[in-house]
Amino acid sequence: MSRRLPKMIYADEKGNIFDHPELCMAGMNGSVALLPEEIELIPLPEDSRLFTMPAMPPVAWDARKKRFITVENIREGKRQTRIQAVSAFMAPGYLRTLLPACDYSAKKSLLPLWSYTAVGWDEERDCFVVAASKVDNNSNWNPVNYDDRTLDPLVRQMLKEMPHNRLLEQLSRCAVDYHCFAAKNLFYRRWEAPLPTSPVCNSACLGCISLQASECCPSNHERISFVPTPEELCELAIPHLERAEQAIVSYGQGCEGDPILQADTIAEATGRMRIGTSRGTINFNSNGSLPERIPMLCDAGMDSFRFSMNSVREDVYNRYYRPRGYAFGDVLRSVRIARERGRFTMINYLVSPGVSDAPAEVEALLKFVAESGIDMIQMRNLSIDPDYYNREMGVQGQGIGMYRLLERLKREFPKLQFGYYNRTRENFYPPDLEKSWPVQ
Repeated sequence: MSRRLPKMIYADEKGNIFDHPELCMAGMNGSVALLPEEIELIPLPEDSRLFTMPAMPPVAWDARKKRFITVENIREGKRQTRIQAVSAFMAPGYLRTLLPACDYSAKKSLLPLWSYTAVGWDEERDCFVVAASKVDNNSNWNPVNYDDRTLDPLVRQMLKEMPHNRLLEQLSRCAVDYHCFAAKNLFYRRWEAPLPTSPVCNSACLGCISLQASECCPSNHERISFVPTPEELCELAIPHLERAEQAIVSYGQGCEGDPILQADTIAEATGRMRIGTSRGTINFNSNGSLPERIPMLCDAGMDSFRFSMNSVREDVYNRYYRPRGYAFGDVLRSVRIARERGRFTMINYLVSPGVSDAPAEVEALLKFVAESGIDMIQMRNLSIDPDYYNREMGVQGQGIGMYRLLERLKREFPKLQFGYYNRTRENFYPPDLEKSWPVQ
């Protein structure tokens, strides 16, 4: 018995969303339109959003003609209505497995920095479905936990208590104006709180969320303009580490450059934090461009490291990160040093179907995991115009499938963990880590 495919959804010029009565949902891997596999179709996660793909007509599967077609218009009575594709932006914790299927050549400008996911309508389940797999069960980051009505008085009170702390002023804007969940956690005194430190970066990423060239897509965050002092960092971090539930403080945030360029300041501050308290987890997110600075951070008391990369192939990495004054080999050395020093080591893997599951990437990733011994891959959906990214990365054809990539990684490395969020050190190695995916 053949399965019943979800229906294509589309939007009219006003943004109203409809499901098509006959045509079926398609997705894209790289530049190739595909039918989603049943195993990768899940109900649209709660707190996700639907976006239109402006001026881009959807691509759908026509079951009668047994081929993919581009649908530019829908007949409504005697009138032809132009339509546009629809995409999902999923709640955190889910890995997308297919991109939206549409005619990207019709777009008039670069898309904003969101992660775009294939979405359709399942008539049997009576819900929207997306091509995705859940990779993290941590519910702390659910939007329901972040109510601005309770946040505002906490922000005002902490600013009153620390009127001269520039970092606190920065994070108050991140929390209130940019709705950064991590910044809000600082004021709620819980979970993971951010410690941005660096106004500069030695990468020029295509999808930088804190700084973009004026002719490109707008950035999502306001980059910090100063280097906080160790005193400013400790004034915020020590009380959080001492009192917060599941306390984590993390260097390396969306509102800054790269913290490894401020390693001296960070090492000084981290050492003082560990003199002040042994409680909580101190984490370092970075591009890992200066491996000689990793030992000093370990000595200061860093518990975990997360190194960002979009690819473990040097040429693909360079096309996205566009490194200035460092090489991909430096990143690999940073990973190795962190593991040799016994720190919990993750990669922040910025993934996109067609690039991350390309056969050459898969083989390179398997080799990288075997040689580095990393503890976790955080599967982060890359927020960028997918067509722009595919062209810049030189994508041709399709990959093996994102779900198949996860299956192969877990089969060959049972103790390798998948995730989306940083962890407390008490939960670095949960007892069921070999059975941690698929997430139930």
